[in-house]
Amino acid sequence: MESSKPPIEQLIANRLAKLAELRELGLEPYPTRYRVEESIRAAKLRFADATAEELDAERPLVRLAGRLRAVRGHGKVSFVDLSDGVEQFQLYLRRDDLDETSWKAFKLLDLGDFVGVEGRVFRTRSDELSVAVTALTVLAKTVRPLPEKYHGLADREARARQRYLDLMSNPESREVFETRSRIVTGVRRFLDNAGFIEVETPMMQPIPGGATARPFVTHHNTLDLDLYLRIAPELFLKRLIIGGMERVYELNRNFRNEGISTRHNPEFTMLEFYWAYADYELLMDFTEELVTTVALDAVGSLQLPWGDDTIDFSRPWRRLTMREAILEHSDLSPEDLDGRERMETAARKVGVERIEERSDGKLLEEIYEMTAEPRMINPTFVMDYPREISPLTKSKPGNPDVVERFELFIGGLEVANAYTELNDPAEQLRRLEQQVATTGGMLDEDFVLAMEHGMPPTGGEGIGIDRLVMLLTNRQSIRDVILFPQLRLRDS
Repeated sequence: MESSKPPIEQLIANRLAKLAELRELGLEPYPTRYRVEESIRAAKLRFADATAEELDAERPLVRLAGRLRAVRGHGKVSFVDLSDGVEQFQLYLRRDDLDETSWKAFKLLDLGDFVGVEGRVFRTRSDELSVAVTALTVLAKTVRPLPEKYHGLADREARARQRYLDLMSNPESREVFETRSRIVTGVRRFLDNAGFIEVETPMMQPIPGGATARPFVTHHNTLDLDLYLRIAPELFLKRLIIGGMERVYELNRNFRNEGISTRHNPEFTMLEFYWAYADYELLMDFTEELVTTVALDAVGSLQLPWGDDTIDFSRPWRRLTMREAILEHSDLSPEDLDGRERMETAARKVGVERIEERSDGKLLEEIYEMTAEPRMINPTFVMDYPREISPLTKSKPGNPDVVERFELFIGGLEVANAYTELNDPAEQLRRLEQQVATTGGMLDEDFVLAMEHGMPPTGGEGIGIDRLVMLLTNRQSIRDVILFPQLRLRDS
């Protein structure tokens, strides 16, 4: 029986019945096209300052399209809110102003339906900018109801799974992704103005390289060849430096077959750029300028909320060695970081696990991550990493066990990773062989061959775009800044 159906099924049934009635009127509920001259947002802006008297004198006509978000009034007069997802324009519909078919069609509409309208712009007695509709066209009849207007789609996982509903019902989500677009555009503009060339490198690679991570594996049938979705474009971008392209960048998608968390998605967006004749000190200055410029352009401020904190992006940013950062944010002493036995004791004290499995350099990094990393709220460059965990990086002059590498931390997140790049092919081969022997993986002999043709002194950097967007929009989960994040399949 009809009355025994759950509410959602009853609502769908009612809408399907109205859909059939529209067709009985001879109307196509899903027409092929409807030409509009401007968006609702543009029209609202165009008439924002026009007075009622000016509109009455000019009687401007508009042709708009959008989604019905509210209907007020009954009988022969109704007021309707028409939305383009950002802005709304009030419609004034009067039975006497429409032909009989259009009025019947209007009465068969539901919230969420798409319509096109033509009419004259005016202001109501309450000074509300409105359109007196003289023609109405049904553009798409919705079968399912939208989320409740005032509560929207509240569940965070549901918002990520059904982003279309999230964007419909939560204006702040749309603003996040519009801000993301401005950030990416700003990054491109900054690098283009600095003389960098945007390039594209392979996303399927015969040897995964440029970072230590578990790759996704696929197979090319024609070549009978296993390929790997790239974990980083680094080694291909360096080939371009060797080839004579002195400043290159790629806004790329990387893939890592690893964990999912509020900070990690298996598919993510990175900026990587390489700069001949630069080093990591020059890159720190450049990074400060890039991020502050993009922040001002995209969100208009350098003092931004981050949870319960406020991040101050104002320059200059702090610069600490890894050891200095540990000592500043713990009660460890310099002596605790010297010698394997003392380091193991310090590591146990701060909660590092699987200590015996870790090399000296990796153990120092783990101690840093347990002590200092979460406390880096304002932008801080952490410099001078152990050589053994940085196989593609040039050692500091006079200190071969430490390399010219920095990571940028903001809001407790690692946002960037940069090196003065190693360009000695023999030393590069030795380190890659050592890495393969220690952690497994594959040796990219073609990259070493390329380096033997000569790579100039070079600085290279990767910046996590998703995490940068998180920081500039005050979003604590990476899912909130990726339109379609990877999620577990729902139980069937």
